Amino acid sequence: MSDRLPHEKGFHISWDQLHRDARALAWRLDGQGPNNGEWKAIVAITRGGMAPAMIVARELDIRIVDTISVRSYHHQEQGKAEVLKSPDPEIMGAEGEGVLIIDDLVDSGKTLELVRQMYPKAHFATVYAKPKGRPQVESFITEVSQDTWIFFPWDMALQYVQPYRGKD
Repeated sequence: MSDRLPHEKGFHISWDQLHRDARALAWRLDGQGPNNGEWKAIVAITRGGMAPAMIVARELDIRIVDTISVRSYHHQEQGKAEVLKSPDPEIMGAEGEGVLIIDDLVDSGKTLELVRQMYPKAHFATVYAKPKGRPQVESFITEVSQDTWIFFPWDMALQYVQPYRGKD
């Protein structure tokens, strides 16, 4: 039995690691679009999906990039997902066909489930995935356990971290 809090089982992602993993996601998506392998646009789920979406857009030479703003977390507590800003309807069409929707992580899947209801023919891809959310994505790079808290580079500062076991 551990006396650690759930978020203390952390998976720390550096900018370098995020860049490598987002490029790997781009390579996985290359040639997979419905238009002779091409994607017509990328929609990043803000805020976490913006950095990976930018990297994927660069790697795949996709020039049309938009965002959808969905809030489901309030600090580290997950609540009901709500859309704060939708992407351009001209880009999305009726069902999102040919559009890549990118996020950093699928956790419970609530955010992507909401967006999938709006754009059922879009392709959903994340850099990281947890088991509960995996059914909501077609493509991802790394799976982590459901009880792991991912610390993204935009959430971190350099500081001392106590060893996983022991005090020395």
